Amino acid sequence: MDDDNAVQRVIQDLRRAAAAGVGTRLPSVRELTARHRASPATVARATRRLVAEGLVEAVPGRGVFVVAPAAIPPPSDLSWQAVALGARPGGEEAVQALLAVPAPGAIALSSGYLDTTLQPTAPLGAALARAARRPGAWDRGPAQGDAELRAWFARECGGLLDADDIIICPGGQAALSTAIRALTAPGEAVLVESPTYVGALAAARAAGRQVVPVPADADGVRPDLLAAALDRTGARLFYCQPLYANPHGAVLAPQRRAAVMSAVRSAGAFLLEDDYARDLSIDADPPPPLAADDADGHVVHLRSLTKPAAPGLRVAALGARGPAGMRLRSARVLDDFFVAGPLQHAALDLVTSPAWHRHRRTVRTALRTRRDALLSALRRHTPDLQPTAVPRGGLHLWVRLPPTVDEADLVTAAAAEQVVVFPGHPWFAAEPPAAFLRLTYAAAPPALLDEGARRLARALAGLGHGTGRAPGG
Repeated sequence: MDDDNAVQRVIQDLRRAAAAGVGTRLPSVRELTARHRASPATVARATRRLVAEGLVEAVPGRGVFVVAPAAIPPPSDLSWQAVALGARPGGEEAVQALLAVPAPGAIALSSGYLDTTLQPTAPLGAALARAARRPGAWDRGPAQGDAELRAWFARECGGLLDADDIIICPGGQAALSTAIRALTAPGEAVLVESPTYVGALAAARAAGRQVVPVPADADGVRPDLLAAALDRTGARLFYCQPLYANPHGAVLAPQRRAAVMSAVRSAGAFLLEDDYARDLSIDADPPPPLAADDADGHVVHLRSLTKPAAPGLRVAALGARGPAGMRLRSARVLDDFFVAGPLQHAALDLVTSPAWHRHRRTVRTALRTRRDALLSALRRHTPDLQPTAVPRGGLHLWVRLPPTVDEADLVTAAAAEQVVVFPGHPWFAAEPPAAFLRLTYAAAPPALLDEGARRLARALAGLGHGTGRAPGG
């Protein structure tokens, strides 16, 4: 971030110098490094940007000269696009907000990814370097994905799926979008847990599907309401996160697993199992995927490496048997042909190495420490903001707000205090029953989590809502 700021400072300096006109020689690298206390590499980056714009030209041995006026071009009239595009699909605003990079100095309690310090950067970088040097690494690979990587994902599913049932995808969101479009038709209903992942809601709406919520509680989705929704809508697809559901962290209770599968089988429907958090357990080993016991091919299994590893590792897998698997493979080919070979090979190298097991143990310990730190910080600074349940895994706390606190007002007030929190209403496909926040504990160390809760308390106080702390607390 500091380097980016330095680049911008140098660019602004060069633009001011370029205003003198065509032929002007710009300050030297030595002058700019001294003036801005920047490295020569930073100055070179700034210069390359202006060269790419056609504003300046670098002449070897002589320096950098202005070759075009530095005037700002008049704004283009793009208003015609509003007519051509028509109404925009709903839902993507929430996804864009979720992926927004916090401002410098802000504490992010909103990210859906591991903190940089928890990512396996060194082994992943080494794996990618080895993969890039492999013979044929940059050639076209199988559209379905690397056979060894598919076999690894199949083993992780629990035994009923094999390598031929797996399709490698460029990240979980791409896999999710593919599955919704391949398994349903425009205008059809897609059932989702309520609340559920905003990316699933956005993907279904963007594909022209009707999103129908099915209430969930601390034990996961309610099977009786799922059966009723399947019967009423005739839906062919139910999107479900049985393990550490995002945002509320619930695990589908053992006594509900059979009932959920029975409802799906009776309706002749598919269950899209988003198993994003299998490597993010905290308190106990997770139960097996629903796909492990699915003898009749109703479960389409989605597993991603992005959440437990790093945002840039855009590798995921869809697993399905029979015609559904064929339909998914066809859809993936139409979307983007195949996933880059070096990225697949690097992912396989990582997950089959001892470093992967060490990384998972490290993440488990760190998530427990951070979850407990955020829980303690909330009890200390904002006792009126307590999670609906303590999650046994995953990355988030789901906090219900007091009736007197407006969700949007609190998010805005928190941003003013430089703590980023995410509102609850985008996670609901219909009207939310109350106001909530999703607070992430994975993207900051314990000390920052405590300061984030302190800033959140100030935001609450600024809205006229007491924190509930004892005097002097």
